[in-house]
Amino acid sequence: MLNAIWLNTFTTLCELGHFTRSAELLGMTQPGVSQHLRKLEAQVGKPLIVQDGKSFTPTPAGEALFKLGLARRQQERDLHEAIQRDDPNSGEVKIGCSGSFAVWLYPLLLGRLRCAPDLALHLTAAPRSNVIGDLLSGDLDLGILAGQPQHPQLNATLLMREDLCLLVPSAMHAHDFTLSDLNDLGFVAHPDGFEYADDVLGHNFPKDYQGADHLRTRTSVNQIGQILTPVAEGLGFAILPKSGVDAFARRDEVAILELPFKHHHDLWLTVRRGREEFARIASIIALIEQEVSALEQMPK
Repeated sequence: MLNAIWLNTFTTLCELGHFTRSAELLGMTQPGVSQHLRKLEAQVGKPLIVQDGKSFTPTPAGEALFKLGLARRQQERDLHEAIQRDDPNSGEVKIGCSGSFAVWLYPLLLGRLRCAPDLALHLTAAPRSNVIGDLLSGDLDLGILAGQPQHPQLNATLLMREDLCLLVPSAMHAHDFTLSDLNDLGFVAHPDGFEYADDVLGHNFPKDYQGADHLRTRTSVNQIGQILTPVAEGLGFAILPKSGVDAFARRDEVAILELPFKHHHDLWLTVRRGREEFARIASIIALIEQEVSALEQMPK
């Protein structure tokens, strides 16, 4: 590693071409400038200047080091500017959440991008454990999690309480479903589907429900945007959070079945401690909170 102080002295010397003026600018003595030069030459193992009386010419090694010194100064200026700027409309924000919430959130993020050409937003749909791990490692800046995370490095605030919906083809909405009827229709499975089934069906059919492994799975898919397609086609029933239902393009072809006991899960807006102070991350947090507030005020 080159000594940064000696390199700065040498860069100043090459810029001014004069030992005395360099010493004055750096607040040093002329022998001090010469000493830094000799130490830098010893560090690189080559002479850096050729002296001719009071003037000098950089050697090829000196020219290379001078270019490096100028480049490092520019890098420091760029870094200082980036630190000072902390602009909500520039930089990169990486977000992780469930697939159903991602379908609802992504169009909102695209709207934000249209207003901020220097902002980059990356959305990853992933299981809860993966999102927590990526928040802790720094691979994600922001997460929306089902259930409050318990980790001292994470700050979480309750974002919303989201209903889990049992969905059937809209043509069958008036049917008085039993668990046997649902099983005859067939379950549309997805990565979170069995957990949702235990929550929703276990509470509403406690005498008959024996667990998700006893459901008749008609089809399965891990693409969130496709989960409700077989339901719309009359080929099964599914269980999804409300955000995934609202984002489905064929919303009028599926119906939310009214159940005696509604079930929900809490969504927590989660960030690694301290990162919520970053302007670009704070602006995305504010956007999500604003849109969720508007969503909750809409007629059910």
